[in-house]
Amino acid sequence: MPGRMTALQIKDALASSERIWEAEIVPALCDYIRIPNRSPLFDPAWREGGHMERAVALIEAWCRAQPLPGLEVEVLRIEGRTPVIYMELPASDGARAPGADTVLLYGHLDKQPEMEGWAEGLGPWEPVRRGDKLYGRGGADDGYAAFASLTALRLLAEQKVPHARCVVLIEASEESGSVDLPAYIERYAARIGSPSLVVCLDSGCGNYDQLWATTSLRGILNGNLRVKVLTEGVHSGSASGIVPSSFRVARQLLSRLENEATGEVLLDALAVDIPAARREQAKAAAEALGAEVAAAFPWAGGMRPSTDDVTEQLLRRTWRPALAVTGADGLPPTRQAGNVLRPETVLRLSMRIPPRLDARAASEALRRALEADPPYGAQVSFEAEGAGAGWDAPPLAPWLDAAMQRASQAAFGRPAVSWGEGGTIPFMGMLGERFPEAQFLITGVLGPHSNAHGPNEFLHLTVAKKLSVCVASVLADHRTRG
Repeated sequence: MPGRMTALQIKDALASSERIWEAEIVPALCDYIRIPNRSPLFDPAWREGGHMERAVALIEAWCRAQPLPGLEVEVLRIEGRTPVIYMELPASDGARAPGADTVLLYGHLDKQPEMEGWAEGLGPWEPVRRGDKLYGRGGADDGYAAFASLTALRLLAEQKVPHARCVVLIEASEESGSVDLPAYIERYAARIGSPSLVVCLDSGCGNYDQLWATTSLRGILNGNLRVKVLTEGVHSGSASGIVPSSFRVARQLLSRLENEATGEVLLDALAVDIPAARREQAKAAAEALGAEVAAAFPWAGGMRPSTDDVTEQLLRRTWRPALAVTGADGLPPTRQAGNVLRPETVLRLSMRIPPRLDARAASEALRRALEADPPYGAQVSFEAEGAGAGWDAPPLAPWLDAAMQRASQAAFGRPAVSWGEGGTIPFMGMLGERFPEAQFLITGVLGPHSNAHGPNEFLHLTVAKKLSVCVASVLADHRTRG
């Protein structure tokens, strides 16, 4: 029942989590950080390089060594795809069949590329611990997930607290849009079963002081906008003024998508009506965080946010579309830039789209807007490279709401907060469609300045330890829910 207290003794669980993390997990995570297992999108030769296999072997070995009677660990493989680590732990009463009440726990082990700009003494492939922060690529996104998932199960086992059958999936293509995961979900559907609760440890937190649950995720449209005006470069003194610059044409095209003064995306096909419940959640999160929302970013000089309204800040990063230009071709480095009117400009566009939007239809609308009636008759094309849909969680069941609040209060001393996230976890939309009756606890350690995907990524160890306890507490309450 929602009012029932968990059987987990939180104080003892916190002490055990501290011990497990310090003695066993941190050393393993340091070894994991040293492995440059970039996701296939960033390392097409990942098979030949062997880094992915090293990361899989490291995590597989650690998981196999856990003192969890009945735990099965297997590396699943499908030809031509990245592997998946599959783990299964029977329920406390021995129930193992896929038809049994099941919890699915999820994480990934592939990484973003190293990125430039790491602070002195830090780097992507060398772990550095400073206090409760462990720096290095992939520790927080999302190498810790496998360790935290099994730690939560160990905490239950140590106290002999009942739990349902648990399946743990650790994939290796999430940073590439989870392109390989659907094939595994389809092939092993009967083995996985139908989870009543999904726990995903690949999301963010608004601060490091309480449990944060993600209730929505934006989708993403990636692609290259190519503008060609000449077959070869020409002396700018001769051509400029007659030949329109490819960069200027690209600027005009971007103005079809975005108001450059405000950042508002102008295509109606990329927007949705924001549900009232999500607006209320944003308001509550804004009250909990205040100025911390904007302060979480490494602002340069006198930069300021696009709005000072904190609730609107949260809505803009979770439920409104937003455009970023994340790369470019055709632009030489400044030291090598001659007085040449370049033949073409290619811009890498990243358009975040709100939940509840058809990603493929949105991608087509984006393409039409860019390619229609090109200025000056320039050769314009938009080459889409993936359309990931967002996700909006089903209404929170009373038992899960109560379980989250109990866990957060006991482990952190503060209430849990629900909010939307601006990133994309393709796995969530996939599971939401397949298991419409399931409840979701989407959470994580990616808080202020943790900088996943960028330089100076760190894992907040204190939060990871407490989050492991929170997951154990929720699993205990899941087993006794009314």
